[in-house]
Amino acid sequence: MSKRVLIGMSGGIDSTVAAILLQEQGYELVGATFRTFDPSPIAHHATPNCASEQSILDAQHMAAALGFEHHILDFRDTFREEVIGNFISEYACGHTPNPCVLCNSHIKWGKLMRAADLFGCDYIATGHYAQIAEHRGHTYLKTAVDTKKDQTYFLWMLTEENLRRTIFPLGGVTKAEVRQIALNQGFEALSKKEESQDICFIPNNDYRTFLAQHGVCVPQGEYIDTAGKILGMHQGFCHYTIGQRKGLGIALGSPKFVTKIDAENNRVTLGNREDLLTTEATIADVRIRDIEWLNKSPELQARIRYKSPAVEAQINFELGIKNYELNSEFKITFNNPVWGVTPGQSLVLYKDNLVIGGGIIQ
Repeated sequence: MSKRVLIGMSGGIDSTVAAILLQEQGYELVGATFRTFDPSPIAHHATPNCASEQSILDAQHMAAALGFEHHILDFRDTFREEVIGNFISEYACGHTPNPCVLCNSHIKWGKLMRAADLFGCDYIATGHYAQIAEHRGHTYLKTAVDTKKDQTYFLWMLTEENLRRTIFPLGGVTKAEVRQIALNQGFEALSKKEESQDICFIPNNDYRTFLAQHGVCVPQGEYIDTAGKILGMHQGFCHYTIGQRKGLGIALGSPKFVTKIDAENNRVTLGNREDLLTTEATIADVRIRDIEWLNKSPELQARIRYKSPAVEAQINFELGIKNYELNSEFKITFNNPVWGVTPGQSLVLYKDNLVIGGGIIQ
């Protein structure tokens, strides 16, 4: 087995500790940091994002400190077309996309695997909190030991080919242990470093300004209630997302939530919290690892967003699951109502802590 691994480095604590653990296991490392976009000169991030000059410098410093070579990979064109372009077009359709899912499958693995070949590495590694497991002849993502940090939701699009060449050093440790490892290795400042939760290419997490700067300029439209009655005017449908309560700019006597976005007619429906409860969701662009296993045992768990727990659900076989092909569309039924199913987000399917597939909510 080859001991040469290309590790994606962000300059943060997770990728650095992943590198430390790999070295302890005897791997020879090659570091790689992605340049995915040109940060806005007006951005003031609380912490460096994955494309900032500072994060690149931090990654170079960590690679040097640990004694292995480091490369900067320029993926700006692809990232702009496939990730930023999708983000803009999805919002323009009234959806709320999750760019990290596309970035992981199209950029971090799609490009990193090619770079691994270029640098003579059989494997790639990242600082994601996830594990890999084999079942019924297939290779799966498996949830991390630290369930609070588990990142399998963002990785569901990875293929079996991706996973067979991937190592997740942090899958079996907790975040607290990661911080302690960094401290023990003399990286005290890194062990206390805060993490950014923002979308990396959105300055100050202000996606509305970002959309306007990229040509998504929607005029005012009507707020309506669930019966179709006009309640007032909103600032353009792209400024809102399902489940939003704050920043609506309208007072109706009781808290209201965005329950529906009608991009075609530029209408936003407001309702009560309970109006966002549902027992089903339709997903498209579906990928399922082992359709026969699911056909024999349809019970599964579904996660509708990163911070939501996986809930008991079933997949509807009546839509032709036996004729399943990539990009099929299926209906998921939840055993109990779930809140805030949002078009554009990923719905990820789990079974026995394995990621068996997923799709994009319609």
